[in-house]
This record gives sequence, C-alpha cells and structure tokens, in this order.
Amino acid sequence: MKYWLVKSEPDVFSIDDLAKSKNQTTYWDGVRNYQARNYMRDEMKKGDKVIFYHSNTKPPAAVGICEIVKEGYPDFTAFDPDDKHYDPKSKKENPAWYMVDIKLIKKFPKAVTLDEIKQNPKLKNMKLVQRGNRLSVMPVTKEEYDEIVRMGS
Repeated sequence: MKYWLVKSEPDVFSIDDLAKSKNQTTYWDGVRNYQARNYMRDEMKKGDKVIFYHSNTKPPAAVGICEIVKEGYPDFTAFDPDDKHYDPKSKKENPAWYMVDIKLIKKFPKAVTLDEIKQNPKLKNMKLVQRGNRLSVMPVTKEEYDEIVRMGS
C-alpha cells in the first residue's frame, strides 16, 4: 500500500463536494502535469490511502482522508472540446492524461493547516513543504500520512 496527497482548490472541488457525491466517490480529473499523471497512471493502486488537501485558499490545509477505489484510466475530459480540461493533443488511442477514482473515508474534525505541517518536525521532509513543489498529486510516506491523520483527529 502507498500513501498520497491530492490537492484541490475548494472553490473548484472541495471535500464537502466529495461528501455530497454519489457514494462519496469521484474521479480525480483534470490533472495536467506529467509527473502527477505518471503517479496516477503507474503507481496509484486500489486501496492506497490519500490525504485530501485544500490549496489556494486561506489557510491551505489537509482536510480529510480518502482511498483509491479505481486505478488509473484515461481522463475522458481531455477528449471533450466543451470541457475546461480539453487537450486536443490527447487521443483516445493514445491518451496523454489519466485519472483515478477516490472515495471519502472521513473529513477531519480539525483541518491541518500548511503552517502546522511546516512547524511539525516529523513532516519537515514532506514533498508538500519542499520549495517549488506545486504538484497536485504527490506521494507521502506512511509516517507523514499517520502524523497528518493524528493532527486532524
């Protein structure tokens, strides 16, 4: 089992939106970074645990945990010219972009802010706090995952 963090802007798709989704499950579409795509296409597996993180908000924070319920498959939004994630270079026969399905496990009673994460010595090596790391999908260690879950509970 692996551990991940996914970022979403809460005004685009929040953990509350996920909670209202059918079966509290959604596809994680629209990722247009090759490294993040590779994680979703090649490494994320059913049963992997995920930290749901709200970015581009004040304050940015980890707000809950999810689980991968469907492994990487072509991101169909890339093929739809009416979708904001459309990519004319991505073809059904050779898709450029992938997505996974996630299911909400629980929303944290207390959001874990980026400042709290940065101040925690156990999280000092986390990719999230590394300078210049803006990936929307990134791996975390089991220890980092467990510490954020502890902080949010």
